[in-house]
Amino acid sequence: MKTFVRRGRIAIAGLLLCVSASTVSADWHQFWHNCNRDYYRNNAWPEPFQELDAMQVSAAFDTMKHNGWRLHNTIGNELFRDGDGALLASGHNRVFWIATQSPESRRNVYVLRGRTDAETDARVASVRQTLASVPNTGAQTNVFVTDREPSTAPGAWATQINRQWMLELPKPKLPSATAQGGPSVTQ
Repeated sequence: MKTFVRRGRIAIAGLLLCVSASTVSADWHQFWHNCNRDYYRNNAWPEPFQELDAMQVSAAFDTMKHNGWRLHNTIGNELFRDGDGALLASGHNRVFWIATQSPESRRNVYVLRGRTDAETDARVASVRQTLASVPNTGAQTNVFVTDREPSTAPGAWATQINRQWMLELPKPKLPSATAQGGPSVTQ
């Protein structure tokens, strides 16, 4: 009986060893696989992450470009007639330019919200009426209502700054010596 119990214990221990050895073997192979993978990752280290870093950096500039086009394509208060929200001639030209000349991915017209909902609806209807008269040259132009007013400046003020800048420019003159140190052609 002792022999039978002893052999039974040995058989059970052997069975447990076989079952656990396959698990250890699987973990051992997984360990070496992970070591091999990590070795190649470490050797190629900056390359896999550079594209993601570049995309994250350029995402801010993409947002800036979108906001710039949004402000550029905004039809502000000065392009609508007071009261009824009809587009002025300059407003028609601006909508026509957006619908035909701007890049196809940027053909969105943003209408500045009016003082009342009725004025805003009249502005949107006027822009849509103008867009209906524009020949379709590709992507459809969408109309959105916005609250972001583009920055503008009076024309007289801009002209004054430009004229002052032109007055303060130094007179153009040729250098008195050449790059080689000798007298220039003008002397």
